[in-house]
Amino acid sequence: MKIRSRLYWLSLSLFAAFAVHAKPFSFVALGDLPYGSEAHAYPPYRVLIGTINKMHPPFSIHVGDVKSGSTLCSDQELQAQTGHFNMFEAAVVYTPGDNEWTDCHRANNGAYDPQERLQALRKRFFTPGQSLGKAPLKLQNQSTLDPAHSQFIENQRWLYQQVLFVTLHIVGSNNNFEVRDPSAVAEFFERDKANVAWIRDAFAFAQQTSAKANVFAMQADVFESKSIWEDFPGHSGFRNSIGNTLLPLTAEAAVPVLLIHGDSHVFRFDQPFNMAKKPLNNLTRLIVPGANDVRAVHVTVDTRQPMLFAVRLIETTP
Repeated sequence: MKIRSRLYWLSLSLFAAFAVHAKPFSFVALGDLPYGSEAHAYPPYRVLIGTINKMHPPFSIHVGDVKSGSTLCSDQELQAQTGHFNMFEAAVVYTPGDNEWTDCHRANNGAYDPQERLQALRKRFFTPGQSLGKAPLKLQNQSTLDPAHSQFIENQRWLYQQVLFVTLHIVGSNNNFEVRDPSAVAEFFERDKANVAWIRDAFAFAQQTSAKANVFAMQADVFESKSIWEDFPGHSGFRNSIGNTLLPLTAEAAVPVLLIHGDSHVFRFDQPFNMAKKPLNNLTRLIVPGANDVRAVHVTVDTRQPMLFAVRLIETTP
């Protein structure tokens, strides 16, 4: 506890030292790309990366699924995606999707052990203290700040222009909450606890640093397991992390929150969340396009405006 406390306040002091006056800025969000074979999917994705580079964003966020659900989860595929991340001229922050590991047991994915693939992702795509891309961002990892969850290097955060950005390892396929597989259930509960702790710490950290807004990025569309009675029923893999943690803390917060995810492949920018049957007006959702829709989203943040977040689709140019 003492170790964690020292690390926490050290990180708080570090971020405070770099605090700047708020001014508008933009970043790029994308995900569920590239989908398909190398011949089919890679060329348009590389064109999109080139278009993003021409825009010179300070960073991009890839919300996972760097391959489709019907392609091999091979080391060669991961190596190819490492090459794609290295094509980003600025920083790119990545959080895993289900296609990279939870679904890798499928025969057409190569019948891999999902948890072995998860460890491969952690080794290949995550380095303590920095992002991917040619000009990496300095950031923080849960694995460094929270000894109780020391393996979750993929949960990251950084403060930019008084806005706190946080990645969460919450994925589709009901967040790997597969009750027919005891190993999947054990993995789910451990990661779910880590995500809950990381969300709680993010809100506390945002308050301590006087952040003007919070941005969370993850892969899953959390409504995939909703029922006609509840958004987060008992069988939902998102009940604890989102329904019981993110939403109540957002309702209590005095700042706007943006939740970015993929999974559904259809671009949306809306406010679908409720608390106590009332709209949660300070929580906005952005779903990035993906799969056959090879586009990204340009997000502008202006903390001086009542509507902090503005978005537009990025069309590819040769």
